[in-house]
Amino acid sequence: MKKILLLFVAVPFFFSCSDSGFDNTNPFVSNYTFTIDINMNLPTYSNLKYVSNAVYYPGIGARGIIIFNTGSGYNAFDAACPNQAISSCSTMTINGINAVCACDTEEYSLFTGQGTLKYPMKQYRVQVNGTLLRVYN
Repeated sequence: MKKILLLFVAVPFFFSCSDSGFDNTNPFVSNYTFTIDINMNLPTYSNLKYVSNAVYYPGIGARGIIIFNTGSGYNAFDAACPNQAISSCSTMTINGINAVCACDTEEYSLFTGQGTLKYPMKQYRVQVNGTLLRVYN
């Protein structure tokens, strides 16, 4: 009898858990499937060997990707403004350790992808193998 009573008391706790309503979908930046390999020995990408340097790689994702050396690894973000519909001004530019959206001049940290608006930058996976970076989604 005690076991059944304990069951009736414990079960509501399992169903009361919530994910706090966080939704990571972005209506402005679609999901793209790709895999690219970046050789950091090539002059175009050699800046990625040094901390706090970023490189823009066009033609992948919605508006190209921005790859950034954080010092403890690499981040790769879509270069599309996360809080703007895709348009002629929605490709972000690199400004030091930030990416800037030309549509609204909003800045996003390349360390975290966060800005002050609702959606953060869309992040992609990065795998490191020596001087070769594989960026994929």
